[in-house]
Amino acid sequence: MDLTDRRLLVTGGAGLVGSELAAQLAADNEVVVVDDLSNGVRESVPDDCAFVEGDLTERETLEDAITGDLDAVFHCAAADKYVDTDDPREQFEVNGSMTYDLVERMEEVGVSRLAFTSSSTVYGEAPRPTPADYAPLEPISIYGAAKLSEESLLSVYAHSHDFTVWNFRFANVVGPRFGAGVVPDFVEKLDENPETLTILGDGRQQKSYMHVAECSEAIRAVVEGTPKGGMHTYNLGTRTTTSVDRIADIVSDEMGLDPDYEYTGGDRGWTGDVPKMRLSIEKLSTHWEPALSSDDSVREAARSLVARLDER
Repeated sequence: MDLTDRRLLVTGGAGLVGSELAAQLAADNEVVVVDDLSNGVRESVPDDCAFVEGDLTERETLEDAITGDLDAVFHCAAADKYVDTDDPREQFEVNGSMTYDLVERMEEVGVSRLAFTSSSTVYGEAPRPTPADYAPLEPISIYGAAKLSEESLLSVYAHSHDFTVWNFRFANVVGPRFGAGVVPDFVEKLDENPETLTILGDGRQQKSYMHVAECSEAIRAVVEGTPKGGMHTYNLGTRTTTSVDRIADIVSDEMGLDPDYEYTGGDRGWTGDVPKMRLSIEKLSTHWEPALSSDDSVREAARSLVARLDER
C-alpha cells in the first residue's frame, strides 16, 4: 500500500508509538488521531493531525473517527498496556471489545486495511530468536493473552471479511516518554535517589529494545512493501539484546551517577514477565533493517528523558 496522499487514522495517537507513527505518516498523508488521553498526552499529537478525543469503546467516538473516506487504520490504542496490570480481567475484556468494535465499524463503512500493534508477549517463553511463524503461542500474562485474542479476531477478518491486516509483534519499545518501562523508571528513581537504584528481579533479564522512531519506520516499510489481502505478521525489534543491569549502567552513565544496585530477587520482575526475549527479524529484514542496537536504543531514550527532567 502506497502511503502517500492517503487519509489515515491512528488510534492511540497520543501515546508513545502512536504519536511517533502519526508524525511520520503526516509528512505525506492526511492523518486523523483518536485518543481518550487515559494513557496518551495531548501535546504529543502532531499539530498537522486532526484530533478526535474520545473512547473507542463508545459508539459516538467510533462514528466520529472511522469514516468511509479512510484508506487505512493504524490501531495502536489499548485501554491498559501494562503487562503487570491491577485489573487483568478488565484489561482482557476491554481491549478485545475495543478491537472488535473497531473492525465492525470499519466493515460497516467499507474500510478494510488495518495495521495492528501487537506484542512479543503472545509467544510466552519461546526459543530464541523467535520467528514470526513460531508455534504454539503460549502467553504467560493476561496482556499477552489479550493481544493473542485480538490477533485471532483480526485473522478472521483477514480471511473471511476481505481485510488486509498487518500484525506487528513488538520487542520493548523505548523513546522520549515518561511512563511505563524500565528506562523511564530508572531515570525517575535515580532523579529521586542518586545513591541507590532498586532493580526488579535479579538484573539478568535479557531482552530486545527498539527505539520508537525505528519502530514506526519499520511499520511504514512493511505496510508499503506487502501486497493487498490476508494477514501479514512481522516481528519488530533489533538483532541484539541487553540486560536490565546494562540498562541501569547506561542510564546511570547518562545521568553522571554511580549508584549502588539493590535487587528484589528472582529471575523476573513480576508475574507474567518473560525474563529472556529475542525476536527473529529475518522476515522484517526483507523490507527494513534497524540502524540502532538495543544498547543504542536504550541510550537514545535515556538521553532524551534525562534532558526532559527539568521540564517536569
